[in-house]
Amino acid sequence: MNSAVLLILILIAYASAFRLYGSFLSRTFNLDPNRKTPAEEINDGTDFVPAKNWIVLFGHHFSSICGAGPIIGPVLAVSYWGWGVSVVWIFVGAILMGAVADFSSLIVSVRSRGQSISVIAGTEISDRAKWFFSVFLWVALILVVAVFSIFGAKTFIQEPDAVVPSFGLIPVAMIVGWMMYRTRIHQGISTVFGLSCLAFLLAAGVYFPLNMPVLFGMKPDTVWIVILLIYCFFASVMPVQILLQPRDYLASFILFAVIVLGLAGIFTNHPQMQSDFYSGWENPEWAKAGPLWPMMFVTVACGAISGFHSVVSSGTTCKQLSSESHACRIGYGGMLLESVVAVMVLICVGAGMSNDQLRTALQAGGPISAFSQGYGAVTEIFLGGYGKLLAVLGLNAFILTTLDSATRITRYLTSEVFGINNKYLATGVVVLIGGGLALSGQWVVLWPAFGASNQLIAAIALLITTCWLMNRGKSFRFVLIPAVLMMITTMGAFTYQLKQALTSHSGKPDWMLVSLTAVLIILGTVVFAEALRVMAKKRKMMKI
Repeated sequence: MNSAVLLILILIAYASAFRLYGSFLSRTFNLDPNRKTPAEEINDGTDFVPAKNWIVLFGHHFSSICGAGPIIGPVLAVSYWGWGVSVVWIFVGAILMGAVADFSSLIVSVRSRGQSISVIAGTEISDRAKWFFSVFLWVALILVVAVFSIFGAKTFIQEPDAVVPSFGLIPVAMIVGWMMYRTRIHQGISTVFGLSCLAFLLAAGVYFPLNMPVLFGMKPDTVWIVILLIYCFFASVMPVQILLQPRDYLASFILFAVIVLGLAGIFTNHPQMQSDFYSGWENPEWAKAGPLWPMMFVTVACGAISGFHSVVSSGTTCKQLSSESHACRIGYGGMLLESVVAVMVLICVGAGMSNDQLRTALQAGGPISAFSQGYGAVTEIFLGGYGKLLAVLGLNAFILTTLDSATRITRYLTSEVFGINNKYLATGVVVLIGGGLALSGQWVVLWPAFGASNQLIAAIALLITTCWLMNRGKSFRFVLIPAVLMMITTMGAFTYQLKQALTSHSGKPDWMLVSLTAVLIILGTVVFAEALRVMAKKRKMMKI
């Protein structure tokens, strides 16, 4: 199939979904631009701060949710099960599930004075559901902090050209934040200044690559992990308008450049899809991947639906939303744009590379290497040999923005779960535990369970929204059906992974992974049962 035709059909469908289904959601939640948001009501100058406008907040939100997931997931899915079934799930999942979960989590949190989705579980379901879900979220986010710090460190080692622009952007972002919030300088001028500095930093990175030496007996990857976690500590406790918001806003332009040039390359070259449309229920070449259901649905991850998105929506984005009228663009539209990224990645590896090339790239360098090669092939007409570098820079921007947002959100959750109200102490707990997990190497054992746990968070977020809507007498089936489908799928994935963990390592059980998977199954089941109990009780009362 011609990849350009596939892309055009997807883009038309997404535009239609945003216009039609997005409008339906806005009416269902009764968005009111005159209703004050938590950012305006509370406005504490640190966490609750109204964004300059919706474009700035969109930059933060999109940069935070669009991590490595929409790149790694589609690459693996195309390799394991084929591009046809993968693109169908990305398309359907994003419109009817992922974007709905992101939007609904955002607006429910806004209506709850900026409370996180786990706290809302306590008011809408039960205290037991709140406790179990909070613990589940905290464990998952600690794992995100650990793993993304490792991903960032590996990127700096593999691509030293990315070091200067990544860290040079920090002071530039602080200057831009000062220009936008403390002066009367027009945002356009601030943006041009920031992007000009970013362009200079990108060029400087090429000419002055920074290779980390061994310091104090620590290997380069260990040094980078420590540096990244120190950065995350300060980024998490600083007021959002000083660093987090302007940095994500500027970083989003790198991401947009990657997207625009990638789409332009596809339209210009319009290569034919080369990889298999369907590789079978189970691909014998990738036996460890598992069956198409449920494993493809949790492997694609963020390209279709992601629980981490709901956490970001109810964690940082809801505290910066200046008007409810912006919620659909940011929540629903942000997820659709991330799904466009997933489709672009799918085409880059499915059309920019043959099956043999994709297999070789995966075996040699993993999914990130495969994507950068495919992206380089598609954009070669514009970028020559620099397409691969741009892909890596874009991925690094995804990783760092996700990392600092995840640290801040985990700090919120640490305060809620453990009652640690001092933000410095709460952040220190997050950084120390996440760093310890990263440096110990135990994350390798636990990471296989993250894909399913991420989707389970999305399912629970949809269940919480269902209860919220039911308690207010509103239509709820459009969130209940996706919630049940994802709950069944994630439990199926956990069951498969549990079976695999019991027979791993030459027949010897991997007890750490077995324990984690079993705990996640229990946590998810308890919250699901509590939600069903509340819904059944509400339905009974409605009949009376």
